[in-house]
Amino acid sequence: MKAKKLKEALQQMAEEGVVQLFSPDDGSPAMVGVVGALQLDVLKERLNVEYGLPVDFEMARFTVCRWISADSRAELERFVEAHRGDIARDLDGDPVFLAPHEFGLNYEAERWKQIRFAAIKDYQVRDAA
Repeated sequence: MKAKKLKEALQQMAEEGVVQLFSPDDGSPAMVGVVGALQLDVLKERLNVEYGLPVDFEMARFTVCRWISADSRAELERFVEAHRGDIARDLDGDPVFLAPHEFGLNYEAERWKQIRFAAIKDYQVRDAA
């Protein structure tokens, strides 16, 4: 019951823009993305006060996330498949690459020239054509 309540609370806060919520492609539990420790403290306090959910979070092995895209859908799918344990989806289902550190991100960006790594999600309106 509390797990469902926590999931709903985190989803609501993600929709408000308080945090990012990522669902790993490998089936691991969802991850909460924050900018720093203060934002995490605010999240924990809100969950406790507003939802009656005293929680603590475990640090993930990732410290960097980037939304990924490519001109070629096949190339993007190839990248995702090659990095299955490092890919998650945001609330919109868009793919995000998770890296343990900047070096890991830069290393993959050098190896995969056709993949774009964006620190800020691009909310362009897509043509329905």
